[in-house]
Amino acid sequence: MNWLGSLKKIVGKSVPLALFPLLFLSCSGDIREPVIIWTNRQEFASYAELFNASQDAIKVVVVYKDSPVESLPPARDELPPDVVVGSWLRNDTTIKQFRPLDSLFSNQLINQSIYYPQLLAYGSVQNRQYLLPVSFNLPAIIFATKNSRLVTEDHLLSADQIRDVAGTFNKKNKSNVHTNMGFAPSWSPDFLYTLVQLKGGNFRGDKESLAWSQEKLELAVDYIHYWTETVNDSVQEEQDFAFKYLYTPETRQILSDSCLFAFISSSQLFATPQNLLQEISFRWLHEDNRIPVEDDMVFMGIHKNSRNTAGAESFVTWFMKEESQHQMMERSTIMNLSITSFGIAGGFSAIQNVTERIFPTYYKTLLDNVPAAQYITAPPALLPRWESLKTRVIIPWLSEVALSQDIQSVTPLEQRIADWFRQHH
Repeated sequence: MNWLGSLKKIVGKSVPLALFPLLFLSCSGDIREPVIIWTNRQEFASYAELFNASQDAIKVVVVYKDSPVESLPPARDELPPDVVVGSWLRNDTTIKQFRPLDSLFSNQLINQSIYYPQLLAYGSVQNRQYLLPVSFNLPAIIFATKNSRLVTEDHLLSADQIRDVAGTFNKKNKSNVHTNMGFAPSWSPDFLYTLVQLKGGNFRGDKESLAWSQEKLELAVDYIHYWTETVNDSVQEEQDFAFKYLYTPETRQILSDSCLFAFISSSQLFATPQNLLQEISFRWLHEDNRIPVEDDMVFMGIHKNSRNTAGAESFVTWFMKEESQHQMMERSTIMNLSITSFGIAGGFSAIQNVTERIFPTYYKTLLDNVPAAQYITAPPALLPRWESLKTRVIIPWLSEVALSQDIQSVTPLEQRIADWFRQHH
């Protein structure tokens, strides 16, 4: 049977057909309504196939949505999803699209204790669980294993430690030009953003607006400028060095001996080819033993207008089993899917045992540095279109401020945010 033809009959033409071929009807002719999953995580194509093969009663179909949160609520002529998987789902607007999942706990279908508690709590509103955490990533600082003697800390690095150690790596030639530079904040816009959050800038969604700590933001900007001026001499020195030497991916930059450190997400780090990963060491970026979970943490929820709630609950329950996730990772390895995607849905599993016990068998470099559960810190609640606001406004502003010798010449952040809201609301 042609899977796309069958899918059109069941789902309807109104649903975007950027779909994964996941519909498998049983030979007995059972055409029970399938469970429809909206997601932009391509790994769910494999997970759905695994679920479909595990039993005959329920079938799932994965519908690709470039941004699931922006696809909610469904259009009037669109078949609603049963399950939604994606980032940015935890906000005052979108949370209303989901039904509570507390019955999964009370009926002992899922044990609450399997999760990192701080991540589970993030999906709760007024003591009701609307979203279940799926996966998350953490910020890491990488360096060449051959330079490990310079890094005395075993698991974590703070911004102060990075700055101080990086400074010892700096070298200049007879012309007073840097030939080696340990690290510069201005090299990585994502590092700037993470640093601001760690220092208390605390960008967060507040209903239909954005809030943050102006005082902490200004202190973080001052910290960045102090680092540049006292360790690397000037922004111009940092940028000249980056132009000359840092034109390769971060993992190769640190192996070239030009720089000591690079900032990277765990999702990028553990998708690195094994031959390179053997030459790389890493530490988790922290502040006061707080390792911040990256903003795009992935959650799963059941839509309030689900047409197959029982089937949706069955899939969610299956997905949240340790055994199921072990099978997902094994299948990913066998099919070489782990080359482009890390772990579960592109990150660490929100199920603590999976991350702490199963991940190190697939990612050997984690054996000595599995992130300590008590240090992991969930992000603040964010707006539905946070990804757009962050990439188009927040990060560009931070980059300009970091590179500017005259902050007053940079268009104020408040004005840029106001302009963005006028365009998108």
